[in-house]
Amino acid sequence: MSSSATDPASRAAPPVPGAARLQALLDLLASMRFAISLLTVICIASVIGTVLQQNQPAVNYVNQFGPFWAQLFGALHLYSVYSAWWFLLILGFLVLSTSLCVARNTPKILIDLKTFKENIRESSLKAFGQHAEAGFSDGPEAVARRLGAGLVQGGWKVRLQQRETPLGAGWMVAAKTGAANKLGYIAAHSAIVLVCLGGLLDGDLIVRAQTWFNGKVPYTGAGLIADVPEQHRLSVRNPTFRGNLMVAEGTQSSTAILNQSEGVLLQELPFAVELKKFIVEHYSTGMPKLFASEIVIHDKVTGAQTPARVEVNHPVNYGGIEIYQSSFDDGGSQVTLQATPLSQLGGRFEVKGVVGGATPLTREQGGAPVSLEFTALRLINVENFSGNPGGSGSAVDVRKVDLRDSVESRLGAANKTQTKKELRNIGPSVTYKLRDEAGQAREFHNYMLPVDMGDGGVPVMLLGLRENPGDPFRYLRLPVDEQGGLDGFIRLRAALGQPALREQAVRRYVNLALDASRPELAEQLRASAGRALDLFAGATPATREGQRPSSGLQAVADFIEAQVPEAERPRAGEVLIRILNGVLFQLNQVAREQAGLKPLPSDEKAQAYMTQAVLSLSDAQAYPVPMVFMLKDFTQVQASVFQVARAPGKSIVYLGCALLILGVFAMLYIRERRVWVWVRPQGEGSWATLALSTNRKTLDGDREFDRLKDKLLGLAPTEPLPATPPRAP
Repeated sequence: MSSSATDPASRAAPPVPGAARLQALLDLLASMRFAISLLTVICIASVIGTVLQQNQPAVNYVNQFGPFWAQLFGALHLYSVYSAWWFLLILGFLVLSTSLCVARNTPKILIDLKTFKENIRESSLKAFGQHAEAGFSDGPEAVARRLGAGLVQGGWKVRLQQRETPLGAGWMVAAKTGAANKLGYIAAHSAIVLVCLGGLLDGDLIVRAQTWFNGKVPYTGAGLIADVPEQHRLSVRNPTFRGNLMVAEGTQSSTAILNQSEGVLLQELPFAVELKKFIVEHYSTGMPKLFASEIVIHDKVTGAQTPARVEVNHPVNYGGIEIYQSSFDDGGSQVTLQATPLSQLGGRFEVKGVVGGATPLTREQGGAPVSLEFTALRLINVENFSGNPGGSGSAVDVRKVDLRDSVESRLGAANKTQTKKELRNIGPSVTYKLRDEAGQAREFHNYMLPVDMGDGGVPVMLLGLRENPGDPFRYLRLPVDEQGGLDGFIRLRAALGQPALREQAVRRYVNLALDASRPELAEQLRASAGRALDLFAGATPATREGQRPSSGLQAVADFIEAQVPEAERPRAGEVLIRILNGVLFQLNQVAREQAGLKPLPSDEKAQAYMTQAVLSLSDAQAYPVPMVFMLKDFTQVQASVFQVARAPGKSIVYLGCALLILGVFAMLYIRERRVWVWVRPQGEGSWATLALSTNRKTLDGDREFDRLKDKLLGLAPTEPLPATPPRAP
């Protein structure tokens, strides 16, 4: 047998590669860099989850970002960040990393808290940055005990150690204070673990686990809650959830809705919430000031009925489930709408419905088979009528801009505004949709009462319209007559569509505008007035084949641009508009005579009415439907939206927050200090070497060392420290 076979070193077991890799993995997981990297990723993801609304319908994201980015963000689960698998995985690794870090360092910290490190050598003490030496006439033991007693009086924990030296027995005085600094490290890192565990427990992890392993599937259909199958419902014993519960006045509900990215899950509650009364108060701006719900909680097991009041920031706890006041909604208000054709006085009818419902309209009613959907009813609509002249969309005269005033207008308190506000409640409004056979819908927002715009004109009815849900409403303003209705405008529009009445109005205008002694101008004025009125009414043929004839003021502008030289257009436009206003006034008089009404007097009020009527007639040509549905009557039924949550991790998170506060304060404001005094015999007396060690180098540490030198060794500070920082020259 060779000598190498009997060598003890050769018989040692070689290192196991798997164990080395496992140790390297543990070192990585327990490292501070790894934990900080994970925490950074979680912070970035939390910012995304805060900025981007979570768990919204997919169509909302498509409208906001477009098909490509909406699909990409959906693949990355950015619409449900806090329940995404990668977010939960990172959060789990952060818990594991921080736990390993705490488990690795806690035993060392606990051992270090018990040790005084009294075995340190004299040469090591002299190597400290803060050390001093002094001689004493007493023996080492007496000096050591006197110094130890002095440190104890100063709040230090002290241990004495006797050592033998060639000159006799020496004494080491080891003292320490501020050990809570290292306990702060344990508390802060344990707090991170507790907060993450509480977040995992109160988040969507448990709900997601039920969809992964318990066969629960988000529901994507529609219909009544009672008809939803069992695989879409979560058990009453579900340990954690957070959902919305909508209850209308006079009704009760016991099923909460949990929004998921793929649909919704239904959470059964062990009780039913009955809404007796919903209370909402508003500020002068129209913003809600107070949400409050008078409720009765019906326990399903005991049958007990518990009255309670839920307000914003004042939830009610029942059986470990918190009931929060989230918002309010319409609970199925009953509305009566009056369909009003815009081109004739006849053909009106009423439609009754419930907000949230729909009713079909026949061809006889709406002209085409459409569905009328009742969307919303609002009783309070506060608008700003200050007329901001410097707002967006208005011109600014640079000759009137004062730089100093402009700067000062933006200085001062945060609530200081550049323009004054004139807020007024303009009454109830109704929102509805008209959906055609192809499923395309237009949304309308009409006010119930006439609105005085405050511009010196006549009150108008505001009829809002938008094609897409993300667009703002565009309003058609129709002037109201002396009776406060739209009959006058509709009568004028109907007359505008009749050639005989237009011709009669032109004759009246010509007879009133020209003197009988100048008949040679009558035919020319009659032709101009008739042409202007026909253009405005859209009665002239289109300029190109297949093109729809234009109407309104745009048709007049197109005619001037096509027929009049550029240099003469301003003058020609002014004359033509003056003629058009006069003819329309006579047309309105003719229409009133046919209806058996008195003619309008030629005063400022009538002029303001006709000015708005001309603009409204022009704009009404672009209104896409032949009739409007005005709010005639309503019976409001309010609903309260609650957020119900069972959050067992809340106490864990609170404990983690308390530990985090204590830990951060301990690490920032408590300094760990250690003091050693080595007292050795020297002649008939003794010689003492003092050293101070602190975990942070600060001015306070220098001052404390000077005090210790003075108190223990009787040495004055080497350099007097100023009480206040020196001033700059």
